[in-house]
Amino acid sequence: MGASARANATARAHAAQEWMRSRNLSLEILAVLAVIVIAVLSLGQQVGIWFNQRQQIADLQVQVAQAKQDLAEMKVERKRWEDPVYIRSQARDRLYYVLPGEVSYLVMDAKGINTSDVSGTMGAKLTQQRSTGQISASILRTKKNWLDSILQSVVRAGLEEPANSSATTSVGSIGK
Repeated sequence: MGASARANATARAHAAQEWMRSRNLSLEILAVLAVIVIAVLSLGQQVGIWFNQRQQIADLQVQVAQAKQDLAEMKVERKRWEDPVYIRSQARDRLYYVLPGEVSYLVMDAKGINTSDVSGTMGAKLTQQRSTGQISASILRTKKNWLDSILQSVVRAGLEEPANSSATTSVGSIGK
């Protein structure tokens, strides 16, 4: 039995060594995993900050590109305003200006006017007239009758003579 006990003891020792090797292997794996977890925890916040900053940089690059595009459009607009023809056309379109001797007609659709608009436009004027216009119950009389004024003007033109006229002076001989 000595040999079987010895074999048994050797087997136990061998099993113990295997168990210890597996433990060492498990401890090594556990140590590596612990280092990885600590690295992830300590660097995870830094990596998150890095990704946020990269996103901010990308957003700012988009804003810079948009600002450059807006600047280019503004330069084109400024060039337009240096042209007198463009200025004249804008004055006609926006401010309804006309050149001397021209007649401008502005056609307005009364149904299309926004009467709730109070920005100083025609809609605001119509709203003000509607809210302040009162219908009087009595007939008002003007201080001066226009018909009498016309008759008086006609009579005076027929009866009165101009003060500085002389019958002997002709129009063609004034400058001679």
